[in-house]
Amino acid sequence: MTLRGWVTCAVIVVLALVPPIVSLVDNAFILDMATRFVILAIAAVSLNLILGYGRMISFGHAAYLGIGAYAVGIPAYYEVYNGYLHILIAMSVSAVFALVTGIVCLRTRGVNFIMITMAFAQMVFFAFVSIEEYGGDDGLVIEMRSEFGSLIDLENASVLYYVCFVSLLLILYLIRRIVRSRFGMVIQGARGNEPRMQSLGFDTFRYKLACYVIAGTICGYAGALLGNFTNFISPEMMDWTRSGELIFMVVLGGTGSVFGPVLGTSVFLFLEEILSGLWLYWQLVFGVFLILVVLFAKGGIDSWLSGRRTH
Repeated sequence: MTLRGWVTCAVIVVLALVPPIVSLVDNAFILDMATRFVILAIAAVSLNLILGYGRMISFGHAAYLGIGAYAVGIPAYYEVYNGYLHILIAMSVSAVFALVTGIVCLRTRGVNFIMITMAFAQMVFFAFVSIEEYGGDDGLVIEMRSEFGSLIDLENASVLYYVCFVSLLLILYLIRRIVRSRFGMVIQGARGNEPRMQSLGFDTFRYKLACYVIAGTICGYAGALLGNFTNFISPEMMDWTRSGELIFMVVLGGTGSVFGPVLGTSVFLFLEEILSGLWLYWQLVFGVFLILVVLFAKGGIDSWLSGRRTH
């Protein structure tokens, strides 16, 4: 087994054992950090599907996190706690938003694509800021988490964590199947030479749009989990800076790698936790660190573990 394989297995095993470890050391903060990590890893993995495999650099991906979170918070505001309904709304609205915006965004490339995705996300951001009924800029407290019957009690922190952890494993498997399928090959082919793929008879626009919708839907699901975890939602969840953090996680872990974004998320949150407690201007260190990664560690952590060097 390669070093990358060992690290992947080690991370999965450690994540699976987090609740028992927390019960032994009696430190609930570790479980909170792990739950947040798993949820953001799902969001990063979904972004990697379009960024790493399709070279679609979206600065609006965090909008789906916010949409998913509000899909839990708004029904809960009206005392509707059906978790299946929450998930359905989160994924459906995210898919529709991705479809509508994708039709516009995917007709552009490069900087134009980046700016349009960010513009759509900011439109959603300011829309929720202006809705005073749901707290506006101050956000909205979720009194109760989603209910899934007697088998799944999300009010139990360990149960919530395992729901998020299993979701991450299933989504990693789904992404792996997608990128190795004919669909995934077309997406990767379009990334490298779109005119050639079109000359072979593939409607690359439709393939890329479908990929864009899949990524947005998965991120919307992550947003629903995030809303349940934080018990609080606000427009800040979908600000463009949050999208930048997700991009950081993907690039740090390794674009075009199924498990890379998980590694990138872990390092990102670890450094954030350590540096934020040591220095007031810790974001500056993050910026310098990203520059160093881009310059000297192309391909991210995954590339380093697998022994590849991307030039």
